[in-house]
Amino acid sequence: MAETVKLGIIGGSGLYGMEGLSKTKEVRVATPFGKPSDAYLLGTLGGTRVAFLARHGRGHRILPSELNFRANIYGFKKLGVERILSVSAVGSLKEELAPTEFVLPDQFFDRTRGRRSTFFGEGIVAHVAFADPICPQLLGVLKEACRRAGVTVHRGGTYVCMEGPMFSTKAESHAYRSLGFDIIGMTNLQEAKLAREAEICYATVAMVTDYDCWHPGHDAVTGHQVMEYLARNIENVQKVIREAVPRVPAARACKCGSVLAHSIITDPKLIPAATKRKLKPILGKYLR
Repeated sequence: MAETVKLGIIGGSGLYGMEGLSKTKEVRVATPFGKPSDAYLLGTLGGTRVAFLARHGRGHRILPSELNFRANIYGFKKLGVERILSVSAVGSLKEELAPTEFVLPDQFFDRTRGRRSTFFGEGIVAHVAFADPICPQLLGVLKEACRRAGVTVHRGGTYVCMEGPMFSTKAESHAYRSLGFDIIGMTNLQEAKLAREAEICYATVAMVTDYDCWHPGHDAVTGHQVMEYLARNIENVQKVIREAVPRVPAARACKCGSVLAHSIITDPKLIPAATKRKLKPILGKYLR
C-alpha cells in the first residue's frame, strides 16, 4: 500500500478537488467491496498530508443511491486515515439556517432505503454504539475553522438523510420540519456509520443551498438553484478546510478509535477466515 495518510477529506457536490494541495499524487485503492468513487488524491495541505476523495466522482457521475460507501470508507482505512472531514450540500428546514450558511450537524435521521451501511455480516456480528455519530473533537475543530474563515456557521442539529435523487415533496418537507429536523441531504449518514465501524473520526460541513420546498417565500428547489448557491459556498468551504487541517490535533481525545473493543459479538474462533482477511484493516488489532 502507498504512504500512510491520517486525515481524509470527502468533497461533495461542487467540490471535486482541493485548492492549495501540493506534492500531489493519485492513488487507486482496491477494496473487497468494489471500487471507490474515484482515485484518492494525496497531497500536502497546511503542512499535513491528506487524502481527498470526490464523493460523486470527478464530473459528478454517481447518484447518491449508487455510491459505494463501503468501498470509499474502506479505502480511507487502508490508506491509514484516522479522521475524515466531509463536505456536503444540504437543504435547510429552518428559517434561521439560510442559504450560503454552514451547519455542523451532530445527529442523523435515516430516510434511506436498503443502502449497505455496515462492514459486518458473512459470519461476524458487531453492534456499534451510534448515539453520538459525530466526533466531538473534529466538530470543535470545524467550528473554530469556520470562525477563522469568517463563515456564518451553526453548530449542532439533525441531518435527515433522504434517498433521492428527487428532492422532497412539500408534504415530506413539512413533516421533517414538524419532527424538528434542521437540514436535509442524501449522503452523509452511511459515511458516518461506516466511519464509526472503521474506528475513524467523522464530522461534516453542511453547506446550505436552499430552503428545500417548504418555504412560502421561495420557489420549489431546482437543480439549477442548488448549483448557483453551491458555487457561492465552494470558496468558503475551501477556506474552512484550509483552516481546519493544520488545527486537527495529533492525538485523538475521543472514543472513536476504540469503539469495536466491546462491539464484536461473535466468538473469534467462529469467524470465517475469509471474513477475517476481508476485514483485516478494520479488525486486525482485535482478531490476532
